[in-house]
Amino acid sequence: MPKHETYMARALDLAARQKGRTAENPSVGCVIVKGGIIVGEGVTSEGGRPHGEANALQIAGAQAKGADVYVTLEPCSHYGQTAPCASALIKAGISRCFISVIDPDPRVHWRGAALLQEAGIDVQIGLGAEKAFLINVDFFARVKT
Repeated sequence: MPKHETYMARALDLAARQKGRTAENPSVGCVIVKGGIIVGEGVTSEGGRPHGEANALQIAGAQAKGADVYVTLEPCSHYGQTAPCASALIKAGISRCFISVIDPDPRVHWRGAALLQEAGIDVQIGLGAEKAFLINVDFFARVKT
């Protein structure tokens, strides 16, 4: 199995383990990799906050700069009860972001990916999409673009 699939599989595993514990929010897994080593990983916390990306960035700290990020759902791009994850990833200085599926929430839909791209981050979409969709099938059924 190529490395990209391995890291996304880890993010999907994290999300699957937290399924049903994130209130109205989807369960999102995030893995941050630098130099072939996982430097941070996280999942949406119980109750839905903080999000998986924020938890992974907290662990990675400065090591996130120049790293690859594997996230099971498009990073949020709006201010709600937390700051946007897309902005946090940009501020951390990541270089590449692999996103399994685009968020159907109209406040996010393609905006998180666009913010990352506008910041010069290489964004690739679709890795692990089928499993990511199944993990949050209830969220996708409830939230429509």
